[in-house]
Amino acid sequence: MSALTTPLGDLAGVGRPAVRALAAHGLHTVGDLAGRDWPELAQLHGVGPAAGRRLQAALAEHGATMQDPPAPQARRAVITPGATGTGASDLKTHATTADPAEHVAGLEPRRRRDGEALLEIFGAATGASATMWGPSMIGYGEVHYRYATGREGDTFQLGFSPRKAELALYGLQGFPHSEELLERLGRHRRGAGCLWVRSLEGIDLEVLRELIAHAWTHGPDGAGP
Repeated sequence: MSALTTPLGDLAGVGRPAVRALAAHGLHTVGDLAGRDWPELAQLHGVGPAAGRRLQAALAEHGATMQDPPAPQARRAVITPGATGTGASDLKTHATTADPAEHVAGLEPRRRRDGEALLEIFGAATGASATMWGPSMIGYGEVHYRYATGREGDTFQLGFSPRKAELALYGLQGFPHSEELLERLGRHRRGAGCLWVRSLEGIDLEVLRELIAHAWTHGPDGAGP
């Protein structure tokens, strides 16, 4: 499923006022913004420069653009391998000592099967141990991020969350061959920071293994370019 069909409300950095204002003008997905005049959209209440840059960046990832788009911010987010212990005081998601296998074992049968499979797949593809982050996310590796705004914190490099409605797969987009692999993956939808999959039965697990290994190699903790 193309990221151009991603709902605007799923994009991190685009606030609800902006989403509501754009929806009132018939703009609901990233692709709806292609070819639209940015100076005109910037006049809408709640649609500021930061939202405009995020929207333009989402379009640019797929070769699309708004007309007369906002200039990119000079600063950018920086992600480095390893945790530093430094982060915003209001961060709620941290690594815990809970056992990922025990967490998965306590899920309802369908998600337990998916969770067990993902533990095996992520573990084999990364060679790293699984860690619980917050109550429901399972991560591999540690990275430190610092946004252009100055906000920073520690998180996992790759991971997943076996949620009841859909499986969330984190950190697998934006690498040299990610798009090619995603086209072969099977039924999924894309959010700003994760992939959503209803069931592992709907995707190619061998491609998923390739996707995870590729992201791990080319991410902050790997040796890839």
